[in-house]
Amino acid sequence: METLEHILLQPFRSIAETPMFFLEVLIGGLMSGVMYALVALGFVLIFKASGVFNFAQGAMVLFAALFFVGFLELGWPVWLAVAGSVVVMVALAFAIERVVLRPLVNQPPIILFMATIGITFFLDGFGQTIWGSDVRRLDVGIPTTPLIVGDLYINQFDLFAAVICGLLVTVLALFFQFTPTGRALRAVADDHQAAMSVGIPLNVIWTIVWSVAGLVGLVAGVMWGSKLGVQFNLSLIALKALPVLILGGFTSVPGAIVGGLLVGAGEKVAEVFWGPLVGGAVEDWFAYVLALLFLLVRPQGLFGERIIERV
Repeated sequence: METLEHILLQPFRSIAETPMFFLEVLIGGLMSGVMYALVALGFVLIFKASGVFNFAQGAMVLFAALFFVGFLELGWPVWLAVAGSVVVMVALAFAIERVVLRPLVNQPPIILFMATIGITFFLDGFGQTIWGSDVRRLDVGIPTTPLIVGDLYINQFDLFAAVICGLLVTVLALFFQFTPTGRALRAVADDHQAAMSVGIPLNVIWTIVWSVAGLVGLVAGVMWGSKLGVQFNLSLIALKALPVLILGGFTSVPGAIVGGLLVGAGEKVAEVFWGPLVGGAVEDWFAYVLALLFLLVRPQGLFGERIIERV
């Protein structure tokens, strides 16, 4: 029977023996991590603007992917399917702001959180009513053959998806940091009443941020749908974004990026090098164990603000 010390040290011995293979695994994990960061970014956007955790982000990813692949199946060209999906997600943002958020202004965060749970089940049911529950194959022309760089084999699909997601994350980070609308979003997150008192229209800000989160969900849905197929289990990918948020911090766009990279790289390396020693399936639970350790040591995340309360 293998000792705990052997299990823990074996991956490091394997890395030393096969450094190029380790580099391939690490690069693949980092590229998956960028896609995790994209999903987590939707949570960060909503949390920064409303101070509430949007449980419906995973359902929004699925909802956007369903409409995109549905439009393609109707014979629409890709550009028109993208435009139609964008219109759907913006219309969804208007509806959520008008029907759900506006009546709940200044309510406790737990009330808004429960409202997002209701939105989740509505989107799941509404999407299934329109498009059915069958798994749909989504092919947008991204190559899947490995790209050979020296002795490294890199999946072209993962590389393309990582580049697209990385560009989107960068644009949104700059948007939050340097634009008046981004600053207004941060002001609304800090204090709804104070933001409205200085002339920031709360309903407009919420519509904008939910629209942006919907567009992020569309990109994430297309990327993950192309990789795994458009299916209702796609919304469960959002659960993998929770460890990303815990590692990076719920209010930090850079934190979502770093957290995604840590989770993606960590779980791939653990699955390949530790998985065979412990019976496999390390990738299913590694991120959550890592998040638990962070909660014990630094609950606000790497980039989150430490909250100190004095009584």
